[in-house]
Amino acid sequence: MPIFEYKVIPAPAKGQKGKGVKGAAGRFANALEARMNELGAQGWEYVRADTLPAEERSGLTGSQTVYMNMLVFRRAKGEAVASPAPQAAATTAPAPAQVATAPEPAAPDTSIAPPTPVAKHPTETTTAAAAAAAAALTAYREASPNAPKVGPATGDSGPDDEDSREVAAQ
Repeated sequence: MPIFEYKVIPAPAKGQKGKGVKGAAGRFANALEARMNELGAQGWEYVRADTLPAEERSGLTGSQTVYMNMLVFRRAKGEAVASPAPQAAATTAPAPAQVATAPEPAAPDTSIAPPTPVAKHPTETTTAAAAAAAAALTAYREASPNAPKVGPATGDSGPDDEDSREVAAQ
């Protein structure tokens, strides 16, 4: 079973200008793509995006919870842990005849793979991947406890209410 090392980085908060990139979503996708390609060239594999709470100082003695968007990457370490072989039973049963099997193909060595080229401008595939990553970042974001709940108008109050018309008539 392979052993992985992980790297967690903050997701870009601002978009990055680029040739042929238009709009805020395009700039954000470009920044995300550039960061992911940079780490991919170093051998890191993208795993997921998480939104995690963090305590920050607010003023002299206060603190508040803020939510940080993080990108998680991993890469296999050179060492693999071999699972222990099961111990043979201590009985006098005859040993089974050995059957010749084909050797398993060796896993490709990723340490000598050429680096992934970085695109000069986003393609449809990378833009879609960046949009999916941005959607994943916002999918788990919890609502702020201090934000007011906004819903549809119910007509229970306001200038069009019957009570306010009666008061206005008097």
